[in-house]
Amino acid sequence: MIGVSAVLLGAAVFTSAARAEPPALHFPVDCTLGETCFLQQFVDRDPGPGARDFTCGPLSYDTHQGTDIRLPDLEVMAAGVTVTAAAPGIVRGTRDGVADLGRAAMVDGQECGNGVAITHADGWETQYCHLLLGSVSVTTGDRVAAGTPLGLIGLSGNTEFPHLHLTLRRDGQVVDPFSPSDITLCGTREAQLWAEPITPSMGGFLSAGFSAALPEFDEIKAGRADAVTLPAARSGALVLWANVYGGRAGDVLTLTITSPDGRPFHEQSVTLERTQAQLFRAAGRRAPAGGWPAGRYFGQITLTRGARDIDRIEADVTLR
Repeated sequence: MIGVSAVLLGAAVFTSAARAEPPALHFPVDCTLGETCFLQQFVDRDPGPGARDFTCGPLSYDTHQGTDIRLPDLEVMAAGVTVTAAAPGIVRGTRDGVADLGRAAMVDGQECGNGVAITHADGWETQYCHLLLGSVSVTTGDRVAAGTPLGLIGLSGNTEFPHLHLTLRRDGQVVDPFSPSDITLCGTREAQLWAEPITPSMGGFLSAGFSAALPEFDEIKAGRADAVTLPAARSGALVLWANVYGGRAGDVLTLTITSPDGRPFHEQSVTLERTQAQLFRAAGRRAPAGGWPAGRYFGQITLTRGARDIDRIEADVTLR
């Protein structure tokens, strides 16, 4: 489900991390992490055919070479989310002109889609993939500072959802900015390479909302499934849904709807049966004869892992 990044204008070697002093990396997307963007996947730390992230968890896949910073849906992508240089350097190469049609229309050799590669001091390099068609704003040879706009997050290349794939290398070797030592190890405690350390949530909610029926997943991913108002006097159902990333087998989703008078309306708990990069779950009730009482209905969804609630999201809808 996750876009695999090919190297832009060069070949990478997937091996151990570098020992030289790296640049301090600024977060390369103009968004609020955990609210308007999310960390979907990390560098694969498993030297074999399996996959594991830097915590030894499942948020990676075999040979994944970067950090995926994703948007919740295509509606947010269409509004424009800027990708910026993570460190000062010189633009080594760019590509633009790849359509934002994702994996279905990918051409061999263009897995990165529209992208930018920047060289930094001491053999370091960053690569930025899956940018929006026509948005690349730098050219080869440009000198950039940390924070210089490079383009917008798109859906170009080998991907199924809008995100930036960021790869960090030194002398051609992939380095994980969350754990920069031996790339075959995981679960170690070491200093990150981010200028401001990041604590990833390792799973949570992308979005949530109400609808009049069980929504199609494509509608959720497009950002079109969340109703603001619904007619009260109608047949059908009142459904609360949640879009989840990084779900693990055994996680519990609890979906609760409260009626306008503050009374419990509906509650349902669902245990995830398998680990998935992205999924959605929904719960609700069919309308009685004559429809629902008018007013504002509130939804709350909680994601529980073990004994700990790791994320919570709310939504509301007005029935008129």
